[in-house]
Amino acid sequence: QRWVALGPLSFQPSELAKVALVLYLATSLDRKRDRLTDFRRGVMPHCVVAGAMALLLLAEPDFGNTALVAVVLFAMLFVGGVRPSHLLLLCSGAAPALAYLVIMKPYRLARLMAFLNYDLDPLGIGFQLRQSLIAFGSGGVVGVGLGQSQQKMFFLPAAHTDFIFSVVGEELGLVGALVVLGLFAWIAMRGLKIAAAHPDRFGMLLAFGVTLLLVVQGLLNVGVVLGCLPTKGLVLPFISYGGSAMLLTMAEVGVLLALARETG
Repeated sequence: QRWVALGPLSFQPSELAKVALVLYLATSLDRKRDRLTDFRRGVMPHCVVAGAMALLLLAEPDFGNTALVAVVLFAMLFVGGVRPSHLLLLCSGAAPALAYLVIMKPYRLARLMAFLNYDLDPLGIGFQLRQSLIAFGSGGVVGVGLGQSQQKMFFLPAAHTDFIFSVVGEELGLVGALVVLGLFAWIAMRGLKIAAAHPDRFGMLLAFGVTLLLVVQGLLNVGVVLGCLPTKGLVLPFISYGGSAMLLTMAEVGVLLALARETG
């Protein structure tokens, strides 16, 4: 299940799982730094742990966060010192698995087809993307005004969560959308600077992984609402409505601030 009921509240376990994965990878890559050139002993254990997490996410089902886990795994392995040839080997094995996961579920294949041509089913699987692009087109350069969006009035599904960036584009226009992207670029710059300056290898890997979670998830969300990526369920950090996502996002920022203090 995507949500776990905790009395009157509910919690999304995938949000906590992504942070746990980054903590595990940072710890393990630090401890096993001398074994990372060995594919069996240094690379595969990390892939097994991340693969088990990905299977649980797929069982929810949550394909968007599964893709995010894969990106985080490959990027942290690369930064951790794994050989590029080993990463290419992993990619060659992951590509057929990805194709199978898309084909095995008709709705995923339909989303892929809608991504390639949303006019094929404008009132069905392509409806959300079409409404998203209408929102951006309506916003123009400076937008229709804060709070004045028409698309969020039951035209655009998930306008307060996965497609909140479409509402930003409609209400604040190209200028507002670029400001949001600029803020994510600033987070990326500051996070990578913290990682590069941290004196401890674990701290460096942790800062990089947390920055990656925040920025890559934001880019994936923006890519979806702009039609650059197939539709998948990923919220926009800091902006989308949601308790679990916001709570863990704030925790990730807290980790970055703590690591920044350690850099002096």
